[in-house]
Amino acid sequence: MSHQKLAKEILEGVGGKENVNAVWHCATRLRFKLKDVNAADTKKIEETDGVITVVNSVGQYQVVVGNSVAQVFEELTSLPGMDTHISSNSESASEEGDKKFNPISQLMDFVSAVFTPFLGALAGAGILKGILALVITLNWLSSESGAYKVWNAASDAIFYFLPIFLAFTAAKKLRVNQFVAVSLAGALIHPSLVEVVTKSQTLDFFGIPLVPITYTASVFPILLSIWGLSYLEPFLNKIFPESIRNMLTPLASLVMMLPLTLALIGPVGTQISDVFAWILLGVYGFSPLLAGLVLGAFHQSIVIFGVHWALITLMINNVANQGYDQWLPIVCAAVLSQAGAALGVFLKTKDKKLKGLSGSAALTAIFGITEPAIYGVTLKLKRPFYCAMIAAGIGGAVIGSFEVHASTFTFPSLLAIPTYLGNGFLGEIIGLIIAFFGAVILTYLFGVSNKSEIMPTVKALPNEVLVPVEGQVVSLTSVNDEVFASEAMGKGAAIIPSSGVVSAPVNGKISSVYKTGHAIGIVSDSGIELLIHIGINTVKLKGQHFKPVVKENDQIKIGDKLVEFDLKQVVDAGYDPTVMIVVTNSFNYDQVQVNLDNPNSNQLLLITSPEAKE
Repeated sequence: MSHQKLAKEILEGVGGKENVNAVWHCATRLRFKLKDVNAADTKKIEETDGVITVVNSVGQYQVVVGNSVAQVFEELTSLPGMDTHISSNSESASEEGDKKFNPISQLMDFVSAVFTPFLGALAGAGILKGILALVITLNWLSSESGAYKVWNAASDAIFYFLPIFLAFTAAKKLRVNQFVAVSLAGALIHPSLVEVVTKSQTLDFFGIPLVPITYTASVFPILLSIWGLSYLEPFLNKIFPESIRNMLTPLASLVMMLPLTLALIGPVGTQISDVFAWILLGVYGFSPLLAGLVLGAFHQSIVIFGVHWALITLMINNVANQGYDQWLPIVCAAVLSQAGAALGVFLKTKDKKLKGLSGSAALTAIFGITEPAIYGVTLKLKRPFYCAMIAAGIGGAVIGSFEVHASTFTFPSLLAIPTYLGNGFLGEIIGLIIAFFGAVILTYLFGVSNKSEIMPTVKALPNEVLVPVEGQVVSLTSVNDEVFASEAMGKGAAIIPSSGVVSAPVNGKISSVYKTGHAIGIVSDSGIELLIHIGINTVKLKGQHFKPVVKENDQIKIGDKLVEFDLKQVVDAGYDPTVMIVVTNSFNYDQVQVNLDNPNSNQLLLITSPEAKE
């Protein structure tokens, strides 16, 4: 699927541009802040080719698309009218929208918005730092050589000037002047103030003693300072005339905020930083082995809900405070265990589609992006995810017991290993081997027991699906809806209805009933997964003219009434009433045949399984 088409389908699925307050992206996810989450068609989005899964967490509606997220985001932002509804970096939504989120959701939203834009550059610089440490250890370069000094400057800059990067993104998130914010951050690490810190001097500011602190590579002081600026700047804009506001507001902001930051905000931020570092050090100090076991086993569960940003912030803070971080080496075990579990599925499964998916997901996870492996393979099959947790827990415990340190921040992955050189490096290698190969072996032996577990589909062969509504049967590819016509959601058929009653086409169980009543999900007794969708874009009717008569988990028999809808009212409202019936697990079958030639037959679809073919 093209990135443009995928972007259009995702936007339609979340309720259109009118339902979007803000959208941004991280390494694998489009992160939406929606006006009404209930207006989003989650099942439809999840079934869209190119979407791995959907996660609704911490006030964000997250659509996981994997490595192509940047391209999809670019296409999304270029769609007509989207410039008034989106932001490239999580600008705050309307005040009304923000009130819906609890403080924890708001905090996670702020943290992800501040760090996401430059995490790639931060990770790249971290890897370069690790490589340089490796080549120095192996005596391939001298620390006095020109090449080393050039590359060291490239790897060190983003960490040294971290307050400037944070000031820019925090100002964008809090909607204050970004260049004033950057000027404020730049002043904190200005050579003249750094020199005062070096000489342990105290500045006299109109009788107020200012004790400068080292703010290079710091996190919390500048974030608190920009938060303070977000209150000062609107106040100044109100008191200054519009004709001179552009000059006087920045002037007054710098004159007031820098002394305030040096005297109060900076020291408070530093204390907060020290407290967090102390707490983490205390947890780790109680039992490094236990800390490694727990974090290794459960880290990827945290990632599922998208709340790992808090931990990322503390890891970066640890590097700034201590010059190292003890959690990153453990997290690396959790990441590689997911890669190992996906590889275990690849080696065991005979299903071609799953083999291709698990193979690519394993490769992606090795380089630090685990969402395709988690959502596409391990969590979907459940047992491989548990196998990865066990292997990561054991590997993390080994790494913790060796008290391995990361010398800089970067995304945990195979490429990050050089950053763990030094204290306990052998333990890191042992732990990662256990996590990766342990997950491979456990998954191969216990995670994928047989073919039917991956394809729980065929019990009676061949499979027949009957016509669910009276009317004229037509090809699914002819309907006036790109998602259904492209068969991206699966193969099937369509009926131009002549009545307003939809009946069960199979014996089975209701898997889902859409709140708006326009769609029903069914799993047949033989494992066929069906979606019956009444009308095109009828979700916009918000349930008007639709009356479901079944509920989720109901057992149904062929001919049981499922939904009543007012055909005339739907048409009069301007909607195409075509009923689509889609086999959403079509990939498990060799063939889905549509009966277009015999209008007197009640058979709509004939589904042939691999076993029937054999």
